[in-house]
Amino acid sequence: MKCFFMTVLESKVLLHMKQHCVKMMTLIRLKGSVGMEKLNFSQINWEAILIEAGIILLKLAAIYIAFLIVKAAGNKIIHKSFEGIKNKEKVSPGRSKTLESLAKNIFSYVLIFIFIVTVLQIFGIEATAILAGAGVVGLAIGFGAQGLVSDVVTGFFILLERQVDVGDYITTGSYSGIVEQIGLKTTQIRGFDGTLHFIPNREITSLSNHSRGNMRALVDIGISYDDNIDEAIAVLQGVCDKIAAENQAIVEGPNVIGVQTLGTSDVVLRVIAKTENMEQWAVERELRKALKEALDAHGIEIPFPHQVLIQKHAGTERENG
Repeated sequence: MKCFFMTVLESKVLLHMKQHCVKMMTLIRLKGSVGMEKLNFSQINWEAILIEAGIILLKLAAIYIAFLIVKAAGNKIIHKSFEGIKNKEKVSPGRSKTLESLAKNIFSYVLIFIFIVTVLQIFGIEATAILAGAGVVGLAIGFGAQGLVSDVVTGFFILLERQVDVGDYITTGSYSGIVEQIGLKTTQIRGFDGTLHFIPNREITSLSNHSRGNMRALVDIGISYDDNIDEAIAVLQGVCDKIAAENQAIVEGPNVIGVQTLGTSDVVLRVIAKTENMEQWAVERELRKALKEALDAHGIEIPFPHQVLIQKHAGTERENG
């Protein structure tokens, strides 16, 4: 739609300039035969032309400044409104941010449309022509812009069904990350490497939301076959109880659930805890450090692969031979 209005604007501006050129040519008096050297440019009212051009530029500048002021004020009003709704209606912060982002998008689209219409009217384009153009755009959407319609419809149902909110950790297709914005056309996901992914809503055919409910922290730690399993479990559970009392992000556990697997060189014990949203990785890191230190303090070995290096010297082999 934006490209269509820009095309209309360019064509109308060119027509407007052409009309000015015709007016200018009527002011030119020919002396004798037709020729460029015979043109009397002194009779062109340059002052009037410059004044009219200056007025147009001033109008455009005023409209642009007004556009920026209204946009900033509108976004501020929307933000304050949703802050009030969040506090009054007890709406979750993620849901509030999602709806606020959508409201700002719609407000921006409406404001841009009004801005374009106002600019076109400065150049003499009537509103009826703009509405007629909007009809052409609607026809174009019907035939060649199904993707845009699909984006809007999919985005609407994502919001309506509350599949995801801003701040949620999701996976869709090959993308995983934190949702930063949900728009009518695209959804923005910030990957854990810092990359911001812009995903058309129509491509979100399946979605996994990892932020609904408590998260699970899971740590596997191995001990030697020579060590006593019950003693190791008691040591690990003591560490888990201490961490549970100190870490407010832990909702349940952590608990040593027992032997998970019997490896080739170790007995693997599993520790599980439930944590607040997005805190599972920090809890896992804390558990690994504390569990390792506790096993070391009690002389319980954590097996690791050993390499044996055998060197053969050519001189020694000849002597033995």
